[in-house]
Amino acid sequence: MQRALVTGGAGFIGSNLVNRLIGMGIDVTVVDDLSTGQRENIHPDATFHEISLLDLNANSFIGKDIDVVFHLAALARVQPSIEDPISFNKINVEGTLKLLFACHKAGIKRVVYSASSSCYGDATKFPTSETHPTNPLSPYGLQKYIGEQYCKMFSEVYDLDTCSLRYFNVYGEGMNLEGAYKLVLGIFADQMLQGKPLTITNDGNQRRDFTYVGDVVNANILAAMHKKSLGGESFNIGNGNNYSVNEVADMLGGEKTYGEKRLEPFETLADNSKARKILDWEPKGDLPTWIEKYKKDLGLV
Repeated sequence: MQRALVTGGAGFIGSNLVNRLIGMGIDVTVVDDLSTGQRENIHPDATFHEISLLDLNANSFIGKDIDVVFHLAALARVQPSIEDPISFNKINVEGTLKLLFACHKAGIKRVVYSASSSCYGDATKFPTSETHPTNPLSPYGLQKYIGEQYCKMFSEVYDLDTCSLRYFNVYGEGMNLEGAYKLVLGIFADQMLQGKPLTITNDGNQRRDFTYVGDVVNANILAAMHKKSLGGESFNIGNGNNYSVNEVADMLGGEKTYGEKRLEPFETLADNSKARKILDWEPKGDLPTWIEKYKKDLGLV
C-alpha cells in the first residue's frame, strides 16, 4: 500500500488512521465535508478535499493510483438518527453506494468499510460473533448494516474487494467533547470539566465493550494489507471484555445522576476470534489504564 484515500479523515477515528498512515510513509488523501469532523484534525501532509459523499460520482478524483479506500465517513450516533432518519440515510446509505460505485469505476483494489456493532441490536448471545442474527434498533444501526450488504454485493457483482469492520464503542485520543456526536466517555469528561454530575441513561447497569482507537486503526491497516481477497467479509472489532456505564462513571470519579430512559441494547461484548484468526489482529487497549491517563491529561486529578 503506497496511496490511500480516507473518507471521514477529519473525524475522531479517521484522523487517528490518517496520522498512522502518514507516519508509515503512505500518501494519504482525505475526503470530509466537515459536517462533524474538524479541520484542525487534518494532517498537514494529507491532500484534503472538502466534499460530501453525496457529491461523488464515477468521474470523481478517486484515481487508479489509489491502492485502498478506507470508508469512515458517516453521520454517526444512534439517538440523532432516530430524530432525523432521512438525512442520516442519505449520507450513510446513498453516500456509501456512491463511493463504492466510484471505487469500482476507478479500479480501486480494496475498500475497508467502517461498520458498527449496532447491527446486532439487543443481542442474545455473548460474546457475540459475526454469525449472530442482525436486528438493528435504530436507523443508524440499519443504515450501517445496509452499507455492509452493499460492500459484500460489490465484491460479488463488481469484483471490488471489500471488508467491513464492526466497531464496538470506540474511545481514545481525539474524542469529541462537544456537539451531538460525543460518546459516553466524552459526555462524562465534558460534564466533569464543567463541574456537573455525570448523567446516566436508564439504570447505568448496561454494559459496553469499549475498544481503543489505536486498536481500531490497527484493524483497518491489517485489513488493507491482507494478502488474500476478503470478499466482503465482516469482522468484529471489539476488545472482548465489557464494563457497565456505572463502572465507567466510577473510574472517572464523578457524581452520578439518573434520568433519561432510552431504548438501547443492554449489553455488547465482541467475539473477536475471527479478526484475530484472519487479520492477525489483537486488541491491546485497557480502559481503566487509559482513563487514569485521560483524567491527568484533562487536569481532572
